[in-house]
Amino acid sequence: MSAATTGAVDEFNRASAAFAQLHVGSDSQRYIANLATRVEMLNVGELSLPATINEDEPGNAWVCSPRTAYADYAAEEAVRYAPSWAAPALRALGRFGARRLQRARIDRAVAINNWLLSTNLYPPLAATPLRQLLDAARQRWPRHALWLRSLNEREHGDWLAQLQALGFELIGSRQVYLYRDVASLARRRHNLAMDLRLAAKHPGRAGNGEIGEADYERIAHLYRRLYLDKYSACNPHYRAEFMRQWHRQGLLHFDGFRDRDGQLLCVAGQFRLGGCLTTPIVGYDTGRPRREGLYRLATACTFEHALRSGETINFSAGAAHFKRLRGGEPAIEYSAVYARHLPRATRRAIAFLAAATQHIGVPIMRRFAL
Repeated sequence: MSAATTGAVDEFNRASAAFAQLHVGSDSQRYIANLATRVEMLNVGELSLPATINEDEPGNAWVCSPRTAYADYAAEEAVRYAPSWAAPALRALGRFGARRLQRARIDRAVAINNWLLSTNLYPPLAATPLRQLLDAARQRWPRHALWLRSLNEREHGDWLAQLQALGFELIGSRQVYLYRDVASLARRRHNLAMDLRLAAKHPGRAGNGEIGEADYERIAHLYRRLYLDKYSACNPHYRAEFMRQWHRQGLLHFDGFRDRDGQLLCVAGQFRLGGCLTTPIVGYDTGRPRREGLYRLATACTFEHALRSGETINFSAGAAHFKRLRGGEPAIEYSAVYARHLPRATRRAIAFLAAATQHIGVPIMRRFAL
C-alpha cells in the first residue's frame, strides 16, 4: 500500500476502535431510541469494519432497516412530492410493499461498514479486499443478506463495479450532494458566499471545544425538531447520550450558534474520514423566524471546515434546491446487496428492489432533482 493509503487505513481503524468501544456489546437503544440492532466488528485485511446485525426487528430506523427505507420512508417521500390526489394510493402501495418485504424477511440483514449514520464513509478500495470481505461475511452470517450502504456513483464507481462483479445487486437509495472544491465554490456561488459571511459576523458562535455537558440534551432536541418532527419518524432518533459519547470519543465535531442567554439556536455535527466530511447531525430551532437563517448558519460551519482542510463534503440528501444553489453536485447513492446464498423469496425481493429503483426510482430522482 502507498503511504497515503496506509495513513487512511490508520485513520479509519482509529475511528472504528472508538466506535466499537461505544457500541459493541451495548444496547443500541441507549443511543438511538428507535433502533434495535447488534454491533460487531469484521476484520478484513488491515481493516476493522463495523457491522450491524438484524433479525427482522419491527419499527427500526432506516439506517438498519431496508423495509423502513424502501417501503415506509419511500412512501412518505412519494406522498410529500406527489399531487395530493395521489396520496391515498401511494400510502396503500407503501403498506403493500412493507408487507411483501416483511414476508421476504428483508430485514434479516447485516450492514457492513454501517456507522449508524445516514451517510457512511468508506476506506480506500485499495485497502479493502472485497472477495475476502464477502467470504468472511458469508461464513459468519450465513442466513443474512449482506448490505453496504452509502455508495455513490461519483465517489465509489470502482466499488460499485467490483461489487457487481462479485454478485451484489445495486439498489438505488437517494440522490446526495457533493462539494469537491469549496474554496472555488465560495468565490463563484453567491449563496454560499452569503452564508459564510452570515456565519462570520454572527456573535453567538460555539466551537467544538465550547460544546459541553449542558448542551447535549439541547443538541438532541434540535436534531429531533428537524429530522423527526419536520421530516420523518423513520430517521434515527439520536438521544443525548449519543451526542455526548460520540463527541467525547472524537467521532463528532460540533459547531453551533447561541442566543444571548447562551442556549444553542442551531448546531451541526460533522463526521470525517478519508478526506471526506459529512454532517449527520443538523438541528435548529424550527420555531424561530426563517429570516434568522439558522439552517444556513448550521451548514455554513461544515463549509468552513472544508475551506480550511480542502476536504470533500458529502451533504447527504434532502434540501436539494438549497444544496444545488451552493454548488452541490448530485450523485445517485446505492446500497450493494449480496443474497445469492439466501432463500428464493429474499432473492426475489432484492432483485425486485434493484429493478424498481434502477428503472423507476433513479430516473425520478434525476428528473425532479430530489
